[in-house]
Amino acid sequence: MFHHQWQRAFVLHRQAYSETSLLVDLFTEQQGRVRVLAKGARRPKSVWRGILQPFTPLLVRFSGKAGLKTLSKGEAVSLTLPFSGNVLYSGFYINELLMRLLEENTAYPALFDNYLKCLMALAATPEYLEENLRQFEFFLLKELGYAVDFEHCAGSGEPVSPTMTYRYTPQQGFIATLVKSHQTFYGRELLDFYRQDFSSIETKQAAKRFIRLILKEYLGSKPLKSRELFSKSVLENKQLKIY
Repeated sequence: MFHHQWQRAFVLHRQAYSETSLLVDLFTEQQGRVRVLAKGARRPKSVWRGILQPFTPLLVRFSGKAGLKTLSKGEAVSLTLPFSGNVLYSGFYINELLMRLLEENTAYPALFDNYLKCLMALAATPEYLEENLRQFEFFLLKELGYAVDFEHCAGSGEPVSPTMTYRYTPQQGFIATLVKSHQTFYGRELLDFYRQDFSSIETKQAAKRFIRLILKEYLGSKPLKSRELFSKSVLENKQLKIY
């Protein structure tokens, strides 16, 4: 049996397993998304009860080769990040994206760092919630190899013109068009995407629309649970839709 070294990790998702244990999906620094069995974690006096929570920075060790691994040791590095309201829903949303899009046991060290940076930014500057989410989503797409060229027309190869409209075509990119639709974007918005500048309201709205379009390709028809929860909260509390 192969014993892994201590590594940084976060809980993405957890579910009951037998009467006393938990199945936990971790996002780890060295091995990416890993599913582990936390034996006895549901028992009242288990050491795991307090620490196996989303948004808690962890150090963990687990053992096992292929398939399900067993969590052997773990400790919280610091307190759970103080998320509530929109920030909490946003955290669940990015966790669900990682659950749905990351292959198991594939390392994404740069993405792990970006995820940690995003969580810290969500906690520290909730007023920039949308900007932080968009930056993480665009980084995630790039890390997974789904990056899109925002600087050139996919049809002609010409540089994007700020005043022209471009239609997003899956697997190809942005092609100049005169017909406006849900799939079209202004060149100035695409250039903002390239610069990761989400400061203008127009670019914020365009970026959210683009992310929904491209994620639909990779997530399929199954809706995001976090989005459904958030939409319900929006209706109940008249909040702003942010993803």
